[in-house]
Amino acid sequence: MVDTIKLDAEPREEFGKGAARRIRRANKVPAVLYANGHEPLHVTLPGHKTMLALRQANALLSIQRPGAPEQLALPKQVQRHPVTNSIEHVDLLMVFRGERVSVQIPVVVVGEPEGDVLVNTERTEITVEAEATSIPAYFEVSIAGLEVGAQILVGDVALPEGVTLDDDAEALVLSINAPVAVEETLESAEDEEGADEDAGEGDSEE
Repeated sequence: MVDTIKLDAEPREEFGKGAARRIRRANKVPAVLYANGHEPLHVTLPGHKTMLALRQANALLSIQRPGAPEQLALPKQVQRHPVTNSIEHVDLLMVFRGERVSVQIPVVVVGEPEGDVLVNTERTEITVEAEATSIPAYFEVSIAGLEVGAQILVGDVALPEGVTLDDDAEALVLSINAPVAVEETLESAEDEEGADEDAGEGDSEE
């Protein structure tokens, strides 16, 4: 499961591009916490620690504000600098213990297929519903021993107890295909066979 990461937050009362630049120069990140039925909370987060926390998919953050109780949150949107990739702004979604949320979970492929084949990946993550404090970090999908023609669908991915699918079960996650060179050889052979059959039919008509 995803670990809970504590971040100390400071109230933010200055807004606008100038204020945001001053915050970032101080190695901090402007952020907003959103929750249904509540006013957004504008805060400032520690820059380096926030960057490390957001490397983890679906990081569950424990936001600690002075004089306020712990507030759990999930990343909603992260804005990054187009050149340096540094975090410029973060939107967070407040969640509560026991609340179920819909999240996208990465799919990690493990194992080796049978022979010289091509693994065609269609989906790198799937959407599930889980408790906010029990979000899986990733799902493992094994391709060990699979041969050409094998497919793994979203519905084939094993989900832990308490996690339910919130996605199209029939969507393709990956397939095992023949290498391109082999496929081209097979297609050429089929074309040649078809040409020979056509020629044979023409001879018989004469």
